[in-house]
Amino acid sequence: MSRILAIDYGRKRTGIAVSDTLQMIANGLKTVPTHELLAFILDYVGKEPVERILVGLPRQMNNELSENMKRIEPFVHSLRKKLPGMPIEYVDERFTSVLAHKAMLEAGLKKKDRQNKALVDEISATIILQSYLENKRFASL
Repeated sequence: MSRILAIDYGRKRTGIAVSDTLQMIANGLKTVPTHELLAFILDYVGKEPVERILVGLPRQMNNELSENMKRIEPFVHSLRKKLPGMPIEYVDERFTSVLAHKAMLEAGLKKKDRQNKALVDEISATIILQSYLENKRFASL
């Protein structure tokens, strides 16, 4: 089986998570500067079997798309051009940053580590991916 890659797209940096090959467990992969994201993904997909890419869909509490969507859409368009056969899906990312901070707190990370925005982004991408994997498993029951 192939991996699934998840992206928590940010203006400055982007968190990336990847599933295991059985698509059961999400793991944080890396946080990359957003201007290097496309090159990083193309390189990763060239080395690892990736079945699909998930991109966090930034929605506000009223269900409207957030301001960040104007940056995400051009990136996804470029990604689709470079990887025409790759399925790319949007996944709701509401609350992922809150859940990431909560996970860091529960893991006992020190305040300085919890303020590491790159780590928050990576954990957020992991949460996006893990929720997708769990929904996929639940739907198949």
